Order: sequence, then C-alpha cells, then structure tokens
Amino acid sequence: MDETAEIERTWARHRRDYETYLKLERGMAENSVAAYMHDFAHLERFAVEQHLEPEQITLRDLQLLLKHFSDLEIAPTSQRRMISGWRMFFHMLVIEDAIKDSPADLLDLPIRPKHLPDVLNDDEVTLIQQTFDRSTPEGERNYTIVEVLYGCGLRVSELVNLKLSNIYADEQYLQVIGKGDKERWVPINERALELMLTYIHNVRSHLPVKPGEDKYVFLNRRGHHLTRQMVFIMLREAVAAAGIKKTVSPHSLRHSFATELVENGADLRAVQEMLGHESISTTEIYTHLSRDTLRNTIAAYHPHYSKK
Repeated sequence: MDETAEIERTWARHRRDYETYLKLERGMAENSVAAYMHDFAHLERFAVEQHLEPEQITLRDLQLLLKHFSDLEIAPTSQRRMISGWRMFFHMLVIEDAIKDSPADLLDLPIRPKHLPDVLNDDEVTLIQQTFDRSTPEGERNYTIVEVLYGCGLRVSELVNLKLSNIYADEQYLQVIGKGDKERWVPINERALELMLTYIHNVRSHLPVKPGEDKYVFLNRRGHHLTRQMVFIMLREAVAAAGIKKTVSPHSLRHSFATELVENGADLRAVQEMLGHESISTTEIYTHLSRDTLRNTIAAYHPHYSKK
C-alpha cells in the first residue's frame, strides 16, 4: 500500500475524531470548531508532506511549522489559536493512549498584543447611525443593530443568532448564547430596547418570513436571518459614508462598549460578566487602555508634562 495514502487515511480518521472531540467533549460552538479545524488542516497538510503519523510529530516539527507562519507574518493572536488547537488535538491523543506525551505542551506562545482595534466614541457611533435612511426597513434595522451592538457589547455572532424568545422586555435583559453555547444575561438600555421592539413590531412584522426563520430577531428583506458577513458589510459601508477613517468592524462596537464602561469606573468583574469572557485576563486589556487614556489626559493638561 502506498505510504502517503496510508498516512492520509490515518490523518483523515484523526480529523473526524478531533472534530467530534471539539463538539462533544469540549462543547464548542460551530464557529469555534470551524476555526480550530481550519488550523488543524495546516498541521495535517504539513504532516502528510513530511510523511509523519500523528505519533511521530515532535516539538521540533511544530516549531518549524510555527516559524513558517511567523515568516508569513500571521498575527500572533492567530498563532496562539493554532497552538491552542494543536494542544487540544495532542491532548486528545494522550487521552486515547495513542501517544504518551504531547509535543505541543512545550511550544512557546507568541506574545499577545497589548492593543485594541480602533475604538469609536459616542459621537462617531451617532455619525454612523445617521447614515441610515430610517424611512426604509433596512435603514431602521441597521440603525437598531448598531445601537444594540454598542449598547450591549454583543459579539456579531450573538446578534445574528438572537431570537425573539431571548428578549425579556419587562426585565430589560437579553438572554445571550455566547461561545461554547454558554448562556449569559445582558442588560439592555431603554433606548436600545425601544428601538428593537419598534423594529420587531413595525418592520419585521411586515417581512415575508421564510420557514424556520421566524424565531430570529434580525432578518433580511427576503425573510432570512442575517449572517455575520452581512453585518460586516453593512457597517463597513456606513463607516465610509460617515467619513470615519478608523478601521471599524462589529467587534469595534463591542470594544467601544467595554471601553466606555471601564473608563467610567465600572467594576472589571461586571464587565467580564457582560462580555462573556471566560477569563478575567481577557477583560483586563481594557484597563491598559484606560491607563493610557489617563496618562494622555494628564500629559495634555498638566504643565509639568511639557517640561524637559
């Protein structure tokens, strides 16, 4: 039997096992599984090219593969995710007694960048909203989407999957299903809630909803729920129309939400809970931004900062 073909079959089997492991054992959401499987494909392709079975992979092999991605200037955050995925894969093999030790455990993680993407201030969010023609169904929907993303700090995937049953209007809360299908409760301010209910009753109620799509809050003109890509495109066009030169994505609105809270003195644990961060260390990046803002403010207004 051809050696390469046999190695390909071995990796294909492990690929199926790994995907099942991520879904069932780790309880990951569909988007996360897709990202980790994409990273696994790089490892699989490398191993097949080098004629290596999974148990033959060494730390040196993984370091060479990682250097390849560094040379391609793949972002450190993407490299960290790759390493995380490789560690989970080899951990699965350890559990299955296929290998004794994981070669990925000793991989050095690239330094996590201590910066955030461009953050929008309140006036810039208003400028973006003013680009929408609220006399049209799409304009009213998009205006509301920006308000909810900025006012609640949702991930774009959480927004497009938001269901009518997730809105608790009397309590002014949204039930949000985040990463790993983890549930959290997010307060929604009166303005965002009123806009959402107005959209539902005055716009959405007149759309020809497709079968199976009736549970989702935000729909396109054909009655399908929105995709993440649709929201990305919508926001990108609105930012350009507003004349804002920053690089903005739906995640920028989530960052802006968190930044406003931290800079105005919100408890970091409360912000962690609202964002759905598993670790407080993820939320702590906003404290770095807050300190930078404080330093810049002092530098701008304290006379001794201008002295040499």
